[in-house]
Amino acid sequence: MGANTASTHRPARDEVRAFVALGANLGDAAATVQRALQTLGSVPGLRLVKASSLYRTAPVDATGPDFINAVAEVATTLSAPDLLDALQAIEAAEGRERPYRNAPRTLDLDVLLYGDARIDSPRLTVPHPRMAERAFVLVPLAEVAPWRVPASALAVVGDQPITRCTTT
Repeated sequence: MGANTASTHRPARDEVRAFVALGANLGDAAATVQRALQTLGSVPGLRLVKASSLYRTAPVDATGPDFINAVAEVATTLSAPDLLDALQAIEAAEGRERPYRNAPRTLDLDVLLYGDARIDSPRLTVPHPRMAERAFVLVPLAEVAPWRVPASALAVVGDQPITRCTTT
């Protein structure tokens, strides 16, 4: 009895620390980002470790109202592609549509870092290819993981306006 049990279950994956960027600029963007942070913690195989403050920024390479942005540190046993699938399911649940590139959005979730992995596939590039160019990513990332953001990187984006939200 139970002799075959071990062979029928996959071994548990080790947890990987990943960082996820969150942004929204349609509807009640702050509430949407807060809800997405809560949802991250309820996804099987995903645990919210830490979340940054919310930040307001003007759109970069996009149109529409200002964005509310944050970064979350998560611990996950999901593979990077499975993490991306989970994030896209959260976006869809919040009504995310993709009518054209850089359209205003109800919610945008991006995998910034997945452990120390380097991934370059048609669906996913990690580290995120444009994160070093964007204050709305680096400033909240520096808040949750200062060892991941050198001062020189923050200096590069220092001319991009970003404001910490005082109320959520």
